[in-house]
Amino acid sequence: MLQKMQLIGAQKATQRFSTVSCLQNPYEDGTLLSKQDNVQKYSSGNQILCNKHASKAFLKNPISLGFDYPKPLEPHSRSRKASSDSGAGAAAETEVEFPCDYGELLEQVKVATQLALKESKHLLEIEFPTAGLDSVSGDAEGGIEMNSNMALIREFCGIFFKPEQATRTRIFFPEAKEVEFAKKTIFEGVSFKLDYLTKPSLLEDFGFGTKVQMADHVQPGDEMFLVAYPYFNVDEMLVVEELYKDAVVNTERKMIIFNGELDRIRSGYYPPFFYPKLAALAKNFLPKLETAYYIHNFKGQGGGTLFRSYPGPWKVLRRINGKHICLHQQETMPSLKDVALNILPST
Repeated sequence: MLQKMQLIGAQKATQRFSTVSCLQNPYEDGTLLSKQDNVQKYSSGNQILCNKHASKAFLKNPISLGFDYPKPLEPHSRSRKASSDSGAGAAAETEVEFPCDYGELLEQVKVATQLALKESKHLLEIEFPTAGLDSVSGDAEGGIEMNSNMALIREFCGIFFKPEQATRTRIFFPEAKEVEFAKKTIFEGVSFKLDYLTKPSLLEDFGFGTKVQMADHVQPGDEMFLVAYPYFNVDEMLVVEELYKDAVVNTERKMIIFNGELDRIRSGYYPPFFYPKLAALAKNFLPKLETAYYIHNFKGQGGGTLFRSYPGPWKVLRRINGKHICLHQQETMPSLKDVALNILPST
């Protein structure tokens, strides 16, 4: 569940971070709670309490290595599992069903990412909605979406990285203020290296920010870069490309872009005439990405979902009688326009 939380010191946070997401208590069908009366409170003690589900309160233990943050309620487990004894070919033969909740989704993301890294994919994309498994971008207020992303990334880190990998993993948030917020709340006490892509100035309302030299942020011991939701400002993905060129290319490092809403760039949402750098990024950088995990929903009558879990094919699904049925599949990513105008209407 992604619920609104009241935080100690929230008055010091920007309006963008007035709420923090929670991963507890999904509805039985796996959708998320968003009602005001289901508020999760962050107290100064050692517990996080859910108003509606107070009986399910759990301890917030000290975090020394970054892996003791409270886990979500036990998910329905239907996802495949990676095995050191099985190759990618065997994994590919295992059908990956659309997840029933975020607990299962994160397990699927974990396995798909492991398989992609095992096959030497060094630049990965993970993309899925955060306001509900059937939601689309914009269904939730922007600040809530970003806070939901932060909570989901924290959960992903907890199940994906081994304790000894924490100090060798650098997580880049879009801007410096978000790093400060993360350190005081969801990422409090972790050993992950928390960093930022941009440092907005007083002129940020006009699209200007302080130029961050990404090479200065990278340390020799860094092995993995996880870039968190770089979509709030168009410059953020340009900085991600710079980071990739300066610190990943011709090295053993890996980069994961987590919910970067890259479809905005792919689809030409930003006119090339006004955003020539983004147009160049779409042509030269995005094709290098391997999509490890992807969910994009299409609403309306005759809607559906574009779904992919590496190394499987791209599938167009439709929810019928509570189950996701595959209508079409192919090995390469179809354009969203093709799915919306051709594939879904024809099935």
